[in-house]
Amino acid sequence: MQKIDKKYVYEISKKKEEPEWMLNFRLQALDKFNSLDNPNFGPKLNIDFQAITYYKDNKSKMTDDWEKVDTDIRNTFCNLGVVKAEQEYLYGVTNQFESEVVYHNIKDKNSKVIFTSSDEALKKYPELFKKYFNNLVKYDENKYTALNGAFWSGGSFIYIPKHTKLDRPLQSYFRIDSENLGQFERTIIIVDDYAEVEYIEGCTAKSYSQTSLHAGVVEIYVGKQAKCKYSTIQNWSKDVYNLVTKRAIVEEDGVMEWIDGNVGSLVTMKYPSCILKGDRAVGNSISIAYASEGQVLDAGAKMIHIGKNTKSNIVSKSISLNGGVSIYRGTTKITKGALNSKATVKCDTIILDEKSKSDTFPNNILENSSSTIEHEATISKVNKEQLFYLMSKGLSENLAKELLVMGFINDFKHELPLEYAVELNRLLKSY
Repeated sequence: MQKIDKKYVYEISKKKEEPEWMLNFRLQALDKFNSLDNPNFGPKLNIDFQAITYYKDNKSKMTDDWEKVDTDIRNTFCNLGVVKAEQEYLYGVTNQFESEVVYHNIKDKNSKVIFTSSDEALKKYPELFKKYFNNLVKYDENKYTALNGAFWSGGSFIYIPKHTKLDRPLQSYFRIDSENLGQFERTIIIVDDYAEVEYIEGCTAKSYSQTSLHAGVVEIYVGKQAKCKYSTIQNWSKDVYNLVTKRAIVEEDGVMEWIDGNVGSLVTMKYPSCILKGDRAVGNSISIAYASEGQVLDAGAKMIHIGKNTKSNIVSKSISLNGGVSIYRGTTKITKGALNSKATVKCDTIILDEKSKSDTFPNNILENSSSTIEHEATISKVNKEQLFYLMSKGLSENLAKELLVMGFINDFKHELPLEYAVELNRLLKSY
């Protein structure tokens, strides 16, 4: 057990050999964390903060040579299929184990693309890092952004230069392998003007009887006529609290796409956001939340329109079974100056038994008369006629339900890289 105090923060910062400004930032964030309460909405959070391990080093330092990674860690990632994915179709990969990035590699060593761990970026690109760090997601926004500010470690730092369009995705994979561990990565992505990138994030954890905590922060900057696609399949174990803040700001004619899959975790609270700052900026979010026994998945998206002629689209798919609770919570706001803008929100929920539950909490705000917000929501139970028809063809009830679920999330799967779509199918079949 490690006590949450300033001495502990000093030790972490010193071990990481950080500049003084980062130590001071961590201490400010710790003070804010101690002064803030849990969110006053969403699932109840029963976290024993004194029982969490906030930083855990490992035997492997970051390397681009896979053979130099600790054997046990290497085997863990190999069993997850991460290495095979890198070899076959990724432009670059970062693997984080516990609190530190242990492996990082990029195909083109001569490229001007920056793709490294956030800790390494703080050392190698201090001015660029400081310019974007804590700029879009402030440490004092809520208790968990403050906690991340105090104990952040690892995460990805990406800079895509102007007019650079990567032909293959970048990927980061985060693994929690210890009980009572807190993982607090900090990811920053800068997509400069006329550039494009696709980024994929995978998350898993071992199952334990005691809870772990994941409280990541992601800040994304999308330049003029730039595009960023960020895909996540979160499969934390059912003893993990997954409390994440993800936000993007989009300049003129830029496009931001969130593809967000939530399958694991005890509790999830996650609402990827777009600030559509520039004229004709576009924000899209398509997500699924698959809540089974003992799970509460509170997820959604936020779209804030500032520029003129901006567009946003939110599609949320929620599935509840075996007593699970799935919740859509989102905000769409078209400000007074965002003239001739359009937003659409579509929330679809399917409930697979009498024990399960689903709720929607949309917040739609329209502040000018030339713009529109369209909202559509459906909540339904398994169609008995469809179920009967499928079972009459020889399928068991479980297989028939599985087929209906796969059809229900078909739009989401089409947005994923093929390997991740296959992995999602496997995960859903295991629940």
